[in-house]
Amino acid sequence: MKPFKGVRLINLKHCLGMALLCLCASTAQADLLISNVTLIDGTGRPAIEGASVLIEADRISQISRQPLQAPKGVTTIDGSGKYLIPGLMDVHIHLRGGVNVTKDGLTTGSENFAEGIQALQGYLYSGVTAIFDAGNLPDYIFGLRDMERSGKIVAPRVYTTGGIVTYPGSHGAGPGAYLVDAWPDAIPVVDAHIARQPDMVKMTLEERGWGARPMIPLLPVELMQQLTEYYNDHGIRVVVHVSSELRAREAIYAGVDALAHPVIQGPVSDSFVKLMAAKKIPVATTLTIGENYSRLAEHPEYLDQPLYQAVLDQDEIKELQTAGTAKWQKETWTWWMKLMTPVAQENIRKIHAAGGVFALGTDQSSGPAVHREMELLAA
Repeated sequence: MKPFKGVRLINLKHCLGMALLCLCASTAQADLLISNVTLIDGTGRPAIEGASVLIEADRISQISRQPLQAPKGVTTIDGSGKYLIPGLMDVHIHLRGGVNVTKDGLTTGSENFAEGIQALQGYLYSGVTAIFDAGNLPDYIFGLRDMERSGKIVAPRVYTTGGIVTYPGSHGAGPGAYLVDAWPDAIPVVDAHIARQPDMVKMTLEERGWGARPMIPLLPVELMQQLTEYYNDHGIRVVVHVSSELRAREAIYAGVDALAHPVIQGPVSDSFVKLMAAKKIPVATTLTIGENYSRLAEHPEYLDQPLYQAVLDQDEIKELQTAGTAKWQKETWTWWMKLMTPVAQENIRKIHAAGGVFALGTDQSSGPAVHREMELLAA
């Protein structure tokens, strides 16, 4: 990936067909006045045309429907024909440079902090100002979080679980995972995790056996409940990987705070729609991760879009459009996920219409994936 200079204001000319101005946190930048911009404030209220927004000391200090006079020393940017939106968030990523997610679970290379920092800056370039890493090498991702929090790097706000908490041999039980198989024997492992101060905890409740993947051991539901209670008693929320309605129900009744994915194994029942509306359990959308295999297999030209060209190295793009395309064209998993992604979209639509809660997540490691997730959600 290409390195980026720290900037607070980024012009995204290729976000869903709109020209966007997106405020991004940074250091040592001049105060700004953005004038004559169309403001979308994220509350659901109608857009405000011809707005003026003054940013002082890294904070929005004034918003006006009328022109504002720029204070002395403030940089003025003409926002005519552009849109100003809040920073975007991706609530489910696995930052590259540490653990990489494949269809078979988690694999890893060596810790590459430079690659991770470049990816984080690519998120900023894409207008993403906060990310939640849902499973990685603990020393790697906690180290990057510390660098971001201390101002040593220009990056989105970094939240992370560190390593995944799961059963030996289960989904996510790769490098960096906190493996637990019995209670209270698991307490020392859990305490070591808590000592790293994770922002949330990620567990997995997945036995596979669907699509093109063989069965694997499953985290016992009773153990998951005991773990959830222990983490919650220490003030830490729990998000759980699920893929079926059955496991989602079990996780919810065990007391988890959020789901890392929508149901993708099949259509949800009407009663599950009502349950999600009643419980208001937040769900990360993660449509992009499943759709991306067939997208690369069938339409590798999407990587020619300016946003991908801006944040990915040309060598990586070439590799994806040749070897990557050939690989995923041959995989059964590609075509299974192509069939199931519309099912997941419809499940999200039903639950959202009933009053359920979703947050944008990609399960990937690049800013442009956030824009694709928005396209799939809009569809």
